Amino acid sequence: MSYDKVSQAKSIIIGTKQTVKALKRGSVKEVVVAKDADSVLTAGVIQLAKNQNIAVCMVDSMKKLGKACGIEVGAAAVAIML
Repeated sequence: MSYDKVSQAKSIIIGTKQTVKALKRGSVKEVVVAKDADSVLTAGVIQLAKNQNIAVCMVDSMKKLGKACGIEVGAAAVAIML
């Protein structure tokens, strides 16, 4: 389900660092985080999104999330932009 949201979104930001930057700018509609990503990396993204009342959706696989983004490598976090 969420993989479809990512692949159909008009504008996305890929990666934890870039997602945090986008959250701080206030331009994010929803965040998608891979469950198999290192929790040290994703904890900050999840906390920041929750603090801003932005929906956080968890998916099973970094590899599948990366594929949904159109990249060949895994993605730990993706921001769907407003």
